[in-house]
Parts: sequence; structure tokens; C-alpha cells
Amino acid sequence: MTTPTATLLISCPDRRGLVAKIANFIYTYGGNIIHADQHTDFASGLFLTRIEWQLKGFNLPRDLIAPAFNAIAQPLEAKWELHFSDTVPRIAIWVSKQDHCLFDLIWRQRAKEFTAEIPLVLSNHPDLKIIAEQFGIDYHYIPINKDNKQEQEAKQLEILQQNKIDLVVLAKYMQILSQEFIVQFPHVINIHHSFLPAFVGANPYHKAFERGVKIIGATAHYVTADLDAGPIIEQDVVRVSHRDEVEDLIRKGKDLERIVLARAVRSHLQNRVLVYGNRTVVFE
Repeated sequence: MTTPTATLLISCPDRRGLVAKIANFIYTYGGNIIHADQHTDFASGLFLTRIEWQLKGFNLPRDLIAPAFNAIAQPLEAKWELHFSDTVPRIAIWVSKQDHCLFDLIWRQRAKEFTAEIPLVLSNHPDLKIIAEQFGIDYHYIPINKDNKQEQEAKQLEILQQNKIDLVVLAKYMQILSQEFIVQFPHVINIHHSFLPAFVGANPYHKAFERGVKIIGATAHYVTADLDAGPIIEQDVVRVSHRDEVEDLIRKGKDLERIVLARAVRSHLQNRVLVYGNRTVVFE
């Protein structure tokens, strides 16, 4: 889209007149709404919405939109985020030794399937440095173990801060982030090679093979302190048969991991994901 837009993501207790109140805020300043999606979660009593409008002709400077809307949001007890389409997020891709998701994200970014900068790749192994260098991306090798975890995570956080990173994508980064890290940098997406909540943790394809499942899956989710238990953004499955060996499950799973992770990253970057509790609404 050539014309810059603004997007509000809002969640608040459900009540009458919310759609009108939010739309009227945009109308008051001459805004033209181009997308509006909403959902009411009756179990929690929450109203969730995504509303996007053109900034051309909007009679409120960007730096005044947030304080002006906050005056409306506070009485509604709303949690909200404001995003602008011409702000380019900065992504750090974290990997270990597997390269399929790393290649896929870089190719999609270069093909402009999503708008973002990828200034760095970070890894606990040196193996994939050649890939980052091939694309002119800085590579940070930070070995990590149980004895130096706290010290190395401090280095990782410093690198994220220095590079003004908005989102970390764990593209097969085979380490568990500490709760302290997540508190300081909560914007992390992980790809897990199973259809969660099945087969949590390591070696899910081997576990799936032993169980004789007929489908395998992949799950992209936000990272929390609980292992593989964060809010799910995207999932998909593929069929397997009794003829498939573990190697076949891994091959099929890798294809699925690429697609699921790319969808999740794209939805996040397009500001289509609203988290509430341990669930998400992903607006199409």
C-alpha cells in the first residue's frame, strides 16, 4: 500500500457502543477507515478489534494520535497499540544448526513478502555464519551453556538493544530462553516442530513416529516462561503414513515449519495479532 496507514489494536471489556465510539474517533479527525475487524470472546467478556485507516487527510499529527486516543481508551479500560504502516520493524533471527527456516525468512524478506529489516542473525553455533555473510547480514556467535547462560543472555540483550531490534524470531534456535530474558524482551516468536500441545520439548518427530500418528504439525507461538506453551499464532498439519520413517517425518515437517513460521511472522509484522491471556486473535 502506497498511502501510509495507522492501525489500532484494542482489547477491552465488552459493552454497547464500542464500535461506534472507536470509529467516531477516526471520523472526527477526517480519517478514512479501510479495514475493520472485531471479535467478542464471550467466555472472558472481552471485545477485541483491529481498525486501520489512511493517514492522508487525517487531521491529527502522528505524535498526537496516541494521547488523543488514550483519553477515550482509559474510561473503556482498554489495552491498545498504535502502529504505522511505513514504520519498518527490525528482526533478529536466532538459529542453531538447521538452516531451512533461516533461508526461508531471508528469501521472503528479499522478495518483499513482508516488510522488515533483518540486520542480524544470532546463534549458539558458528555453522550458519556463511549464510548470513552470503546475504550481507551480521552474524553473532554466542555459545551458551548452563554455566554461562546468565552472562550470555546479557550479551544477547545488549546486541538487541544496540541494533534497535523489534522482534526476535527463533528459527530453530534450540535453547530455552530464561524468564528473566523474556521479561526484558517479550517480543519473541518460536517455531515448534509439532502440533502443540502434542509432543512438547525435544525430538517430537521421533515421538510422533513411535506413537504412529497419521498427521504431524508445526506451531508458531509467542515465547513465554513456560516451555512451548505461549500464545499460538499459527499452526498447520500434513498427513503421514505407515510407510514413512522418521526421516520422512522430518523432511515433511521442515516444509511445514517454513510455511507456518512465515505466516506467523507476517501476521505479527502486519499488526494482525492480538494476545489475550494465553490465546490470540489473528485478524485476516
